[in-house]
Amino acid sequence: MGYKRPDGSVGIRNHVLILPTITCATQAAMQITKLVHGTVSFVHQHGCAQVGDDYEQTFRTYYGIGANPNIYGVIVLGLGCETHQAKSVASELAKSGKPVELVSIQDEGGTLDAICKGAKLAARMVQKASEQRREPCELSELIVGTECGGSDACSGLSANPAVGRVSDLIVEHGGTAILAETTELIGAEHLLAQRAVSPQVSKTVYEIINNMEKRAFSMGVDIRTGNPSPGNKKGGLSTLEEKSLGAANKAGTSPLQEIIAYAEKPTKKGLVWMDTPGQDIEQLTGMTAGGAQIVLFTTGRGTPTGSPIAPVIKISTNSHLYEKMNDNIDLNAGTIIEGIETIDSVGDRILEEIISVCSGKLTKAEILKQNDFGIWRIGPTF
Repeated sequence: MGYKRPDGSVGIRNHVLILPTITCATQAAMQITKLVHGTVSFVHQHGCAQVGDDYEQTFRTYYGIGANPNIYGVIVLGLGCETHQAKSVASELAKSGKPVELVSIQDEGGTLDAICKGAKLAARMVQKASEQRREPCELSELIVGTECGGSDACSGLSANPAVGRVSDLIVEHGGTAILAETTELIGAEHLLAQRAVSPQVSKTVYEIINNMEKRAFSMGVDIRTGNPSPGNKKGGLSTLEEKSLGAANKAGTSPLQEIIAYAEKPTKKGLVWMDTPGQDIEQLTGMTAGGAQIVLFTTGRGTPTGSPIAPVIKISTNSHLYEKMNDNIDLNAGTIIEGIETIDSVGDRILEEIISVCSGKLTKAEILKQNDFGIWRIGPTF
């Protein structure tokens, strides 16, 4: 049961987004969300003194977050003198057909007047949004993001293969599943390349893996100095390659249709790979900017991570974590390790949870207002 948008997409939430295009506007944006029920926003440190590809990627992320089907309408909030001009972002978003308004702190004469105007516009927009009703929708309309964070030795044996089962089911129903975390696929790239639908896609698999490693080498370090993390090692993972073999299980068995850039929307249905870093918040932001309405997040060590615009279903790899951090974890895949359930049965249970969440059930990250946001920066600040 979702919300049908003017561009034909389907949202599973009906948020009004207060989108700050510069770090200087984030506090004003948060004040508006405190005043107006039904609005969401986030704090970030981006939007100025960025150039080239780094500028383009941040702009693409702003646009993608605002264009996500879970957003009913957007109040774009800028300062006025920043590199990422709010009016440019608002102009692009308006093409989607959803309601878009623009507020500039400098043009309004300061923070208080900007908050006042933004809150008034947001209140009207929220009331309009509240008139929209959910309608029956197909699983083929879904873009499901997949992610693992705080992985342990059970990740590749339980939760990740179960998410892989769900990925296959979404693809079978005509939907799209996003695999991300390029950093954490190093060592498993050949397995994904073998499933590519064309020689060009297969070639790109190796190219993005090599480019990720080169970024680390250009800094004079080995990417393996940060991966696996200390928590991964404590959880029983010994090498990046071992971690990668487990992470790749989230992709199921479907053919790899295409590889897309960070925060880019898939152009094909089926399994796609988004080139992201392994850092949890940055990859989560990239996938939602790419249109993912919902995200499956597996963890063996535990994490409260959530998104301001998309529900994140947290899945534990072991039963001990599920019991220990039940405030944060939605589902337990540790039953696979214990021999109580199979990978397929847990995958089917996750799919049922997706349908419930898509129809309005809140995830624990949503209930706790865990609105994490961070953009992958690929260039220096000038």
